[in-house]
Amino acid sequence: MPSNRQYPRTSMKCRIKICHPSFGEVVAQTRDLSDGGVYVKHPELSALPLGTLVTGQVQDLPIEAPVLQMEVMRADADGVGLRFTERG
Repeated sequence: MPSNRQYPRTSMKCRIKICHPSFGEVVAQTRDLSDGGVYVKHPELSALPLGTLVTGQVQDLPIEAPVLQMEVMRADADGVGLRFTERG
C-alpha cells in the first residue's frame, strides 16, 4: 500500500520540552521525526485539541536547541503528532 506522507518518518527517541499556556511545560519523549513534524509521547498532550499551537525544544544537546512552534495535527492516547509551523 503506497504511503500518502509528504515526508518519510525516522524513528528517533529524545527528550523534548513542550510548552503551552494550558499546562505550562512538560518534558516528553519523541517517537519519530520527519522534515514536517514529530510525534511526541506524553498522555497530558493527548488532551490538546487539533490545531493547538505549542512550542517545543529538544533537550540534552551539547548546545541549546532552537525553540520551534508546532501545531497539533493528530492526537491519540499516547501523545500527539505535531507539524512544524516555522523553522528555528
